[in-house]
Amino acid sequence: MRISELSRRTGVPVPTVKYYVREGLLPPGELTSPNQASYDETHVRRLRLIRALLDVGGLKVAAIAEVLGAVDDPARPVHKVLGAAADRLGTAHDDDNDAESAAAGAAVAELIARRGWQTHESNPAAQDLTRALAAMGRVGHGAFMELLDDYADAAEVVARADLGYVSRRVGVDELVESVVIGTVLGEAVFSAMRRLVHVDESARLFGRDTTVETDEKVTDRATR
Repeated sequence: MRISELSRRTGVPVPTVKYYVREGLLPPGELTSPNQASYDETHVRRLRLIRALLDVGGLKVAAIAEVLGAVDDPARPVHKVLGAAADRLGTAHDDDNDAESAAAGAAVAELIARRGWQTHESNPAAQDLTRALAAMGRVGHGAFMELLDDYADAAEVVARADLGYVSRRVGVDELVESVVIGTVLGEAVFSAMRRLVHVDESARLFGRDTTVETDEKVTDRATR
């Protein structure tokens, strides 16, 4: 297919497609003439993955390039591909050296050791967790660290579900792509679902939202 058809099928403007090719995110098409190139289904799939990582996963173009570089490296173990994707989700803030950061860092290191996780407190995700807990401590919610094991229980269930999905993929190309999707887009899915449950639990604990009617209320009104 020509680049115009590729653009139409994926919803990505032609100039953006050319930009992705220049940046190495998208392989170039096969030249059919000095000014024309042909694209196929692999380009459609890769473009959709790029847009998902950008629009849903929230990754920057440079981060996407690094992740896709890991995906395209046949010598890279799947575990390393997952690490490359997970690392790109981290923030890039400098660490603070206050008491809250020290307490949070110690709590995260203890959590990792207690759970027997095969990682280290220098992992970008651990550093993000440390920063989040330190921020909570600074605003008077240091007691939130008491919930770490509850969060860890939930995280282990979700992570196993993610990787269980990945392990069902047979082809190598699908396998590494699924690792990226399960890590980056799965993060967005879990975050959105958590917000939905927060609304539900808040309604149960603090009173129902008056804008939402239950079937019981509708039935009761109809029988009056």
